[in-house]
Amino acid sequence: MSKEFEIVREFEVDATPQQVWDAVTTGTDGYLWPMEPPEPKVGGKGPFGSTVTAWDPPHRYTNRVENVDGISEQTMNQLDYTVEPRDDGRRAWVRYVHSGIFVDDWDNQYDGAAKHTDFYLHTLREYLTHFAPRPAAFATFDGPEASKAADALEAVARALGLGEGVAAGTSVRVHGPDEFDAVVDFRNPYFIGLRTERGLTRIFGRNHWGYPVGVSLHDFTPGDDIKECEAAWQDWLNGLFNQS
Repeated sequence: MSKEFEIVREFEVDATPQQVWDAVTTGTDGYLWPMEPPEPKVGGKGPFGSTVTAWDPPHRYTNRVENVDGISEQTMNQLDYTVEPRDDGRRAWVRYVHSGIFVDDWDNQYDGAAKHTDFYLHTLREYLTHFAPRPAAFATFDGPEASKAADALEAVARALGLGEGVAAGTSVRVHGPDEFDAVVDFRNPYFIGLRTERGLTRIFGRNHWGYPVGVSLHDFTPGDDIKECEAAWQDWLNGLFNQS
C-alpha cells in the first residue's frame, strides 16, 4: 500500500554555507555518488529526472520528481536542503528533509532509507571537514549473492580486522585487498566508515534489508586509478564470501 514518508535531519558542520552548497549541488561524488548538477534556477532540470523547486544559493535547494526512474518501490521523491551560517559564516547549520511515497514494503524501505540517511550525512561531514573541495574519483559495487546473509557485514568486519571492540574514532591497520592505515570514522551494526589520507571507504550492510553488502570508494588522490581499486575490492569481497 502506498504511504508517504519524511526523514528529517539537522546538524552543524565545520564548513561555510558555500562549501555545503557546493557539495550538495556539484560535489556529490565526494560523499554520495556522481549526479548531474541541477540547472541553477527554479524549474530547472535536477538529477534523476527531478525538477528544481527551490533555488536560493547558498541557503535553499529543493528538487522533486513524481515518478522515480528505476525504483519500483517509490513514486514521488523530494530532497530539500536548508543551509544557514553559524559563527559569522565560519560554520554552517544544515536541515535535510527527504520525503516521498513508498509503494511497497513500507517499513523495510523506511528503515533502510532512514539509516542510510544518517550514514550519508555523516560522510558529507567527513568530506567537508577533511577533503573538500578536492575532486573525487568514485566507485561503487556489491558483494556476491552470499553477502545477503544475516551475518555478512560482521564477516566483512572480522576479515578487515575490525572486531566488535573496534569503535568509531579508532586508528586501525586494515586487512583488505591490501593493508593500510585508517581511522574508523563510523561504526554501527549497519555500516562501517574508514578514512585515510587519500579518501573514504564506505561499507554498507545492506544485507539487513535483503540486499548484498555494498562498498563505495571516494578517492581524492589525483592520478590514482579508481578502477584498479574497485577491481581489487571486488575480488576481495567475492573471495571472502566464496570461502564462507
